[in-house]
Amino acid sequence: MTLLVLILIPLAGALVVGLSPERQAKWIALAWTSLALGAAIFAAFMFDWANPGVIQFSPKNHASGDLTPLLPLVPSLGISISLGADSVSMFLILLTTLLGPLCVLGSFTAITERVKTFYVWLLILQAAMTGVFAARDLILFYVCFEFTLAPMFVLISLYGSTNRRYAAIKFFLYTFTGSMIALAGLVYVAWVYSTIHNGAWSFDIADMQHAALTMSRTEQTWVLFALLAGFAVKVPLFPVHTWLPLAHTEAPTAGSVLLAGVLLKLGTYGIFRFVLPFVPLAVAEYASLIAIISIIGILYAGFICWVQTDVKKLVAYSSVSHLGFCVLGLVALNMVGGAGSVMYMINHGLSTGALFFCIGMMYERYHTRSMNEVGGLARRMPVWSFFMVFFTMASVGLPGLNGFVGEFMALLGTFQSGARTIGAGGTHGPLGPWFAAVAATGMIVAAMYLLYMVGRVVFGPLKEPDHHHAHETLPADLNAREITVLAPLAVLCVVLGVYPSPMLRALEAPVATTIAAAREASSRMAPVPMDSGHAEVALIHDGEASR
Repeated sequence: MTLLVLILIPLAGALVVGLSPERQAKWIALAWTSLALGAAIFAAFMFDWANPGVIQFSPKNHASGDLTPLLPLVPSLGISISLGADSVSMFLILLTTLLGPLCVLGSFTAITERVKTFYVWLLILQAAMTGVFAARDLILFYVCFEFTLAPMFVLISLYGSTNRRYAAIKFFLYTFTGSMIALAGLVYVAWVYSTIHNGAWSFDIADMQHAALTMSRTEQTWVLFALLAGFAVKVPLFPVHTWLPLAHTEAPTAGSVLLAGVLLKLGTYGIFRFVLPFVPLAVAEYASLIAIISIIGILYAGFICWVQTDVKKLVAYSSVSHLGFCVLGLVALNMVGGAGSVMYMINHGLSTGALFFCIGMMYERYHTRSMNEVGGLARRMPVWSFFMVFFTMASVGLPGLNGFVGEFMALLGTFQSGARTIGAGGTHGPLGPWFAAVAATGMIVAAMYLLYMVGRVVFGPLKEPDHHHAHETLPADLNAREITVLAPLAVLCVVLGVYPSPMLRALEAPVATTIAAAREASSRMAPVPMDSGHAEVALIHDGEASR
């Protein structure tokens, strides 16, 4: 029931906001999102961190010890609602519930029209995102995964900038089309389960994983590309990334924060939760191709950032580059890369979400995001400039801040992933030093364009737009409310950068379980040299024999 409460709280909040007076909507939304955050923190205290790889908060059959559905809907068809969380899900739920009240608080002065509608859809979006990470059956996962489109479509189309309708339609069409193809792949896995169990259906994720491992190499390949069609668009990976910069640029600040902080993680989470454990043979075979696509996105988006003059679009393209490291770490198929990738999901949500907050606060005062019109703001807004530089350093990957840990581990895992690096502490894997070397240039490119942005916007002579008019209710620099929005994110960036070991320990078990089958498949495809001292691991059943 704990996870169900986390989903129902924002839904109840949306209903209360919808029935409340317009002037009270923002305070009620803040109260309900804060309640959801408090419930998530309570759930984190109740979580058994000594067994982080075990699915928790899910009812069990006392006789067999197996997980049972929370709410059977159509048992004859295997349709039910099942909830549960391991440490990966728990961290992402905490991130989602943390950003909720911060987005509400950060929108107090930015949203002045259709206020109730804005906060209603913001709360519904939080419920859907929480449902994605808490779901343990395909039906609930896919309903929540797909339903995130509707609130974000409304937020962009009603509260965005001048080109908001086109951006909202492009966002919807790209992600909806990819999701439908991914659904076809998941339904095929469910059908495989039914053929094995004499026509009985189950959409439980664990049951589907066992069925998926019986598929042949060819079947796994088709399912792999179907799933990637949906999840790659959400990440997004090159070349299906073109919707993201436009959606980020046109969305309101809260929409951009949730888009970067949580919604993009639905893609990487889908790869972690479904692609790696469901189709390990296909992942091992095509990991190099996926890695190459990720590296192209890292470099391509980085070079595009060099020519941007719109600060918000620059940070949006940087997300394409940064999340390429997440996918790269996942397909390295080792513990270092996998744990680094999951940690980078959290870290990217904190630092990039905070950057969008900073840009939104600047936009409220100057009504422009162009580096050609505004600059040298350290003279006018020293507190804002401190946070802007701080979160930029976190995004760059400065050692001691959160961005460094996940990004470095993803690259280290990529470097160690390959038979030739076994003797140097490496592991079986499809990648290796060359992949890591090329991807590492993306870190250099990122440092160049992000520091260049800071140099123009924060430092140098003061430059303000000619049409600048001070915001009626905002001071020249940040007020207490805005500092309250940014301060928790800054504290977490420091804590996770200086002391990441508790999170990394909590990620070990679920990451090891997720990548185990793909690692075995990769080790069989790339045998270890005789003098490496590593015994070859038996390959899982590849299903080439008829089921």
